[in-house]
Amino acid sequence: MTQRPTPPDGLVIVDKPSGFTSHDVVAKMRGIARTRRVGHAGTLDPMATGVLVLGVERATKLLGHLALTEKEYLGTIRLGQTTVTDDAEGEITASADASAVTRQAVDTGVAALTGAIMQVPSKVSAIKIDGKRSYARVRGGEEFEIPARPVTVSSFRVYDMREDRAEDGTPVMDLVVSVVCSSGTYIRALARDLGAALGVGGHLTALRRTRVGPYGLDAARTLDQLQEELAVMPIAEAAAAAFPRWDVDERRARLLVNGVRLDMPAYEAEPVAVFGPEERFLALVKEERGKAKSLAVFV
Repeated sequence: MTQRPTPPDGLVIVDKPSGFTSHDVVAKMRGIARTRRVGHAGTLDPMATGVLVLGVERATKLLGHLALTEKEYLGTIRLGQTTVTDDAEGEITASADASAVTRQAVDTGVAALTGAIMQVPSKVSAIKIDGKRSYARVRGGEEFEIPARPVTVSSFRVYDMREDRAEDGTPVMDLVVSVVCSSGTYIRALARDLGAALGVGGHLTALRRTRVGPYGLDAARTLDQLQEELAVMPIAEAAAAAFPRWDVDERRARLLVNGVRLDMPAYEAEPVAVFGPEERFLALVKEERGKAKSLAVFV
């Protein structure tokens, strides 16, 4: 009897195509990797392309921690049109002549949306309000407000401004932008808020995620490429790239994986990846009262 190959154990960095939901990519990967145990870190909207980090087998335990890392995007914002979804997928709800918008006004608006800001997520998003997805409330015709929440936009840059005309003839302005931000930041909400601040409305027309934490497009593969050859980043390599590292000897390694809370050094960032002898990745830990508290054990 032929034995099925053991599913790989690690991260897969996918260059997500437009039109696919993050769950569509997970479903596809389950077939490619021949395992049900696949998850993703940080959702990408169907319209967006670019870096989507998947975990296979034990690496699924890394995903919740990876989802909290910094993200980087390239996108296009159209000034002069507002949509119900704050992106090009939604129905246009308002139009305004954006031809008089100046670069100086744009730079002022962008500066106000950079740094530590309070952001109201898009209503047609997966965020939960009282236990129910926001988009489901919108579809149900409910009237509701989403509270603003703190996010950090480390960098928001405009590379190009181009005048254009929308399908209805309205003069619009397209901005090519890059954004580096914290987890939970909505780029389409930045587009909406920039357009609102400039008095003409705005929405996101294209978005490509170029980085999640340390993983960039250079490490990403398309689904077709992965179907041909499944490229998996070993779990130890993935953890070493994403988290601060703490090396321990064999005795401490044995104690730690058995739940003993060891004294640990101070680190600027958490969680911390613990490695034993021979480059064995043991666990993710955080410091609690000077001791190492295990968040996930991998051996």
